[in-house]
Amino acid sequence: MPRRARLRIADMPLHIIQRGNNRGACFFTDADYLVYLRHLRELAARLACCVHAYVLMTNHVHLLLSSREPDGASNLMKHLGQRYVQYVNRTYKRSGSLWEGRFRSSIVQAENYLLRCYRYIELNPVRAGMVAHSADYRWSSFGANAMGKPDHIVTPHPVYLALANDDAVRRSAYLEMFRGESDASELEQIRSAGSAGYALGDECFRKQIAHALGRRAGPGKPGRPSKQAQAHSTSDAQGSLI
Repeated sequence: MPRRARLRIADMPLHIIQRGNNRGACFFTDADYLVYLRHLRELAARLACCVHAYVLMTNHVHLLLSSREPDGASNLMKHLGQRYVQYVNRTYKRSGSLWEGRFRSSIVQAENYLLRCYRYIELNPVRAGMVAHSADYRWSSFGANAMGKPDHIVTPHPVYLALANDDAVRRSAYLEMFRGESDASELEQIRSAGSAGYALGDECFRKQIAHALGRRAGPGKPGRPSKQAQAHSTSDAQGSLI
């Protein structure tokens, strides 16, 4: 079966997930995180990608970014993955794959869903039981987005900036999003969209994305797909969307 073509549209935010091979570690020392972030910063600038939020976990990475070019994110992840694997293999005298195949991604609806994705990403270390609060985790964008710490990787999205005109008030409003327990249905929605490569948003948004790209952007109806739908899916996978 052909692999699912990625949904991609210029200037629309993407939630990207890349995991270590067999869920194995991809970061081993502080130096590894620093090398990855240095390459991320350099490539994002070179390939016209804006990183809005990120977290580097021990065995996987989450990025929330937008690009002026439809294939900007794919190019960034290709070069970033290659550079980092070369560094790891050289440093630790290893060979073979570090990453678990292709990265996964989902287009995110800016209204109502983008800030939820920010929060989902930056709360990863808390949900994993690694820290009590996102502020205690070094390898994420929380310091920049919630505390105003300098981070040359992060570019605020207009939706984030619209929280308030004043920086301090904006950060305070952002911090409010991290109070209380996360909604289980929201977590599942973000996870399932990222895992399946669907658009993260309401039904109207998914229909708009499907119309713009000429392919399904959300879960299909139960049952065996029609021959016409199968042919259309195969054509998409062999086309320019990757």
